[in-house]
Amino acid sequence: MKTITKKIDTEWFDMILSGKKKFELRLADFVIEDGDILRLEEWVGEGKDRKPSGRFIEKQVRYVAKIDWKQWKEQQPELADKGFFVIQFD
Repeated sequence: MKTITKKIDTEWFDMILSGKKKFELRLADFVIEDGDILRLEEWVGEGKDRKPSGRFIEKQVRYVAKIDWKQWKEQQPELADKGFFVIQFD
C-alpha cells in the first residue's frame, strides 16, 4: 500500500468532502492500485498565483479501472465531440 498525492480544485474537493462525489478521473500517468491511499490536496488561485490551501483529503482506493482508448478507436471522433459519462449508483 502506498500514498499517491494529487492536486485538486476547490469545487471537486468540496464535493468529495461532502460525500457527494465518490470517484476521481485522472490521466493514467502514474501507478495506483486497489488499497492505495489517494491524498487529494486542495489548490486555490489561478496561473502563477496557484498555491496549496493546506486542506487535504485522504481516501482509500477501492477499485481502479484504466480505460484503454485504443479499444475505442472507431468512436474517437464521437468521444471528442460528446465526451463520456461516469455514472455512479448508490
